[in-house]
Amino acid sequence: MDSTQDFQPRTFSIKLWPPSESTRLLLVERMTKNLSTESIFSRKYGLLGKQEAHENAKRIEELCFASADEHFKREPDGDGSSAVQLYAKETSKMMLEVLKKGPRTTAELETPVADTPLVPADTVLDISGGKRVFIEADEAKELLSPLTKPGNSYKRICFSNRSFGIGAANVAGSILESVKNQLTEVDISDFVAERPEDEALDVMRIFSKALEGYVLRYLNISDNALGEKGVRAFSELLKSQESLEELYVMNDGISEEAAKALSELIPATEKLKVLHFHNNMTGDEGLALSKTLPKLPDLVELYLSDLNLENKGTKAIANALKQSAPQLEVLEMAGNEINAKAAPDLAKCLAAMQSLKKLTLAENELKDDGAVIIAKSLEDGHTDLNELDVSTNMMQRVGARCFARAVANKPAFVQLNINGNFISDEGIDEVKEILKAGKKSLDVLGSLDENEPDGEPDDEEEDEDAEDNEDELDSKLQSVKVEQDD
Repeated sequence: MDSTQDFQPRTFSIKLWPPSESTRLLLVERMTKNLSTESIFSRKYGLLGKQEAHENAKRIEELCFASADEHFKREPDGDGSSAVQLYAKETSKMMLEVLKKGPRTTAELETPVADTPLVPADTVLDISGGKRVFIEADEAKELLSPLTKPGNSYKRICFSNRSFGIGAANVAGSILESVKNQLTEVDISDFVAERPEDEALDVMRIFSKALEGYVLRYLNISDNALGEKGVRAFSELLKSQESLEELYVMNDGISEEAAKALSELIPATEKLKVLHFHNNMTGDEGLALSKTLPKLPDLVELYLSDLNLENKGTKAIANALKQSAPQLEVLEMAGNEINAKAAPDLAKCLAAMQSLKKLTLAENELKDDGAVIIAKSLEDGHTDLNELDVSTNMMQRVGARCFARAVANKPAFVQLNINGNFISDEGIDEVKEILKAGKKSLDVLGSLDENEPDGEPDDEEEDEDAEDNEDELDSKLQSVKVEQDD
């Protein structure tokens, strides 16, 4: 027998954690540079000096390394990938906090950061790493034991990607009630996967009861296939959250009845800044959500993609936002089958949002008719707008030109996405000329690899002489106005 047949390949185990000392030092250098380089944040909050940036970078790295290392020790059989992810995520988060705080005041400079004893402390308990598994009472007790240690400093928990049974939920509930005055961020997304409905609902009720009365700033209950029963299972938790700043209810199978239930349960609060509600086929044409939004007057970021809103729902949402959230900075409404019929209402809403920084209307059906109206609403003001995504909207050269004109002179603008449309080669050239003639260069134009220059919108009523229609539409652009209601 050939000896090569006896050969067995050697297996190698590559450990990603801990990082080498040189890697950690390099991260500190990079953070120092990022913290002390001019950016959108520095223009708003002030620019940190090199010394202050370095002190913060070193402090952040040491805290995040300690937290990730503790996480790794609880999963010694892993390759360290989840620890690396936690390390990266928390450093990014803490950097953002430093940027938003801005440079230290004169009084603060009298007490240098270096003089403050650095006591590395775990602030995040994340058990989401590794493969999704069912956990029961004994394992829950072990995984959550760090929360029971006297003097612990945990502020955030992430129980995602673990499927809790009733026994595990009871253990978790008891532990969570003991740290009620401590935690401010809770992620219980995707935590009842593949459990029978009755058991999953009981688990949700147990967690809801345990977390009731928490003063949370962040809550994530996404990916739990809630439906109306699931939403109501969280009723005690939701109704008690009057200080919530960020709420994530994504991909939860929110039906028409569930949307109504959620509208009833979300507390009226002036503190909610961020609402992620995308990928929920509500089936109620946005009616319940449009009634919820006026309860949230200080929203800054709103994510409503893939809700099957269509025109009627879009109009309802737009009219609600025009009155309640003119200060919105991020609005995403991709994948909602929005066409030109809803464009006037949406345009009035956008015209009122002068603080808008990012607008996503991708994967809709605006075509040139709708594009003209939306683009016109963005022309005046909107000096903070930096990103616009209108990809995959069946647009041709007229719509593309309109959006290019709308953003060409925005001082903060960095990204225009018109990919996936039907823009002719001539139209692309015109877009480029418009951008070059304005204050922005071609650098703001995104990829066009999925644009179809020879494609045409699917429209049975489309005139055979499409080019003439384009020219006629283009000639009317200057007369288009977006009027705001008083």
